[in-house]
Amino acid sequence: MSYWFGNDNRLPQQRLAIVSYVIVGMVGVLLIGFWKLQVIDSDKFLQWAERNRVRSIPVIAPRGRMLDRDGRVLVDNYPSFSVLLLRDDPAQVEKNLPAISEGLGIPIEDLKQQLQNSRNLKNFQPIVIKPEASKADIAFIDSHRSDIPLLEMLMVHRRRYMPGGFMAHASGYVGEVSEQQIEASNGRFRPGDFVGKSGLERQYNDLLQGTDGMRRVVVNSVGKEVDHLPTQEAIPGKQIQLTIDSDLQQVAEQSLGARDGAVVALDPRSGEILAMVSHPAPDPNDFAVRISNEEWKQLNDDPAKPLLNRAIQAQLAPGSVFKIIMATAMLEDKVPPSSFTAFCPAYATFYGRQFKCWVYGKSSHGVVDLHKAIVESCDIFFYNVGQRLGIDRISYYASHLGLGHRTGVDLPSEETGLVPSEEWVQRVFHRKWYAGETISVAIGQGAVTATPLQLARAIGGIAMGGVFKQPHLVKDAPNIGEERFNISESTVDKVTDAMYGVVNEAHGTAGALKLTGVDFSGKSGTAQIINYDLRSRLGKSKQFKDNSWFVGYAPRRTPEIVVSVLVQAGGHGSEAAGPVVRDVVKAYYDKKMKKTDGTVTAENKEDKQQRRGTAAPAAAIQPVLNTPEAVAAREAQPEEPR
Repeated sequence: MSYWFGNDNRLPQQRLAIVSYVIVGMVGVLLIGFWKLQVIDSDKFLQWAERNRVRSIPVIAPRGRMLDRDGRVLVDNYPSFSVLLLRDDPAQVEKNLPAISEGLGIPIEDLKQQLQNSRNLKNFQPIVIKPEASKADIAFIDSHRSDIPLLEMLMVHRRRYMPGGFMAHASGYVGEVSEQQIEASNGRFRPGDFVGKSGLERQYNDLLQGTDGMRRVVVNSVGKEVDHLPTQEAIPGKQIQLTIDSDLQQVAEQSLGARDGAVVALDPRSGEILAMVSHPAPDPNDFAVRISNEEWKQLNDDPAKPLLNRAIQAQLAPGSVFKIIMATAMLEDKVPPSSFTAFCPAYATFYGRQFKCWVYGKSSHGVVDLHKAIVESCDIFFYNVGQRLGIDRISYYASHLGLGHRTGVDLPSEETGLVPSEEWVQRVFHRKWYAGETISVAIGQGAVTATPLQLARAIGGIAMGGVFKQPHLVKDAPNIGEERFNISESTVDKVTDAMYGVVNEAHGTAGALKLTGVDFSGKSGTAQIINYDLRSRLGKSKQFKDNSWFVGYAPRRTPEIVVSVLVQAGGHGSEAAGPVVRDVVKAYYDKKMKKTDGTVTAENKEDKQQRRGTAAPAAAIQPVLNTPEAVAAREAQPEEPR
């Protein structure tokens, strides 16, 4: 007999002890489990229970509006609805996916792809599966609340831009956040969120974005709302006021028309951009709702490059506009001396190669000094100047006058342009600079390139006596940069007098652009795409037609407005680009004159009333200016000839 059954006195005590230990251990485990459930993990399980009962729906903050310099709305919002998919129960999502696909008209492959893209998100975080819900979608969701409780409506504020691509590249557009942006946002962005993708929308996204709120509702077992909890209100984004004058912008858009090119109008005294146009341009409203892959591919593959902001990204040869840089360099460097003259028979030979003047085959300029060379745009004169200065001195002055580097405008993706030098050609092409290349650069051809904004800033800065303000699009922006380059008063006088002669003297290349009563000055430029001889041999004169440039400003000294225009494949600068500059400058002075007329009328009325001792309150003056009689009188004033 074993010891276990032989010792009857000890057997019950040991059994009881073992059972007691087991019971105590089990009770201990239960107590620890209860402690973990009730104390340690209580918050987690409370959240899970609350999530079954309470549904949190984001409240999207509207983006801030964009206003023009006079307070008129340029970019606004409109209310819309998006469709949210609640992913708390993956099994339910998988089960209802075919019904959702059929009811909302979304291919099931697209739904599965969206779910795949959101696989790294927590299940309780809903995703947008359809950014713009139709009336039929809303009806489907409302009628299937009980059997498909996975769908929810989300009110959003879509961007509304001016129609027809108005100011499209400056304003930019919004688009859905990418996976990379979501990962880098540290939880700030969710799939389906929209952020600025280009232009001012991207540059000032943090300011315009606002802070989303949260709407919390109590739901029953089938997902139907039965009660509401306090809502965390969204904080709208801040609106920004731009330096853009929508009247000038409209004139610039219409004057450029359907032609490929760009217009930049700015105030060189402050750097404020008054108008910025780039054609062709996409309609930003197309991006306010999710754009399809096919549409995006078409935009990127379009040979006209509608996504390119030509105002700050078109790096093209500036043509004869560059002669103003050359003239400034010549006068400041005193090489050759300011009294230098050259004979122009319409061609000249440098380093064994013949270079032609633009009047070759039509006439010649004869003996030319600096003033005549600018007014009549003589190439031979500037060939000689370029030969004497050399590429490095040209590069020095062009760089300090604003070319070859970014202007600092508050827009993303600005290009630098190029000012060649011996160091540059050695670094990039690992060869020496050939002296013959300088001849082409001297008239704005060859390797030198610039953007329309750079040329506007450069010409405006020269006319301002060497003060180059940082261009900007947001009004009253702080910390506006400024570059200064010492230009003598004598140089400024000679160069600006010559640019005045371009428009106002008998033989000026832009004499047809004269404006009565306005000191309108400027410089035309016609830039070759390829060599004329090669173009003739290829028989593609239309395909490689010259680019047209014109940079004009007013008044002659200390200008208030400078306008740079590029018309690609436009031909002669004064014929294609010049009229656009003239139209914008004229619109600026017409508007200024109307404001002045209104101010004078108000002041005169107030003065008379004060002399009589019956001064009217200031608030009463404005309605007087807008009476039918006053408006008719202003409109009856004769328009200046164009």
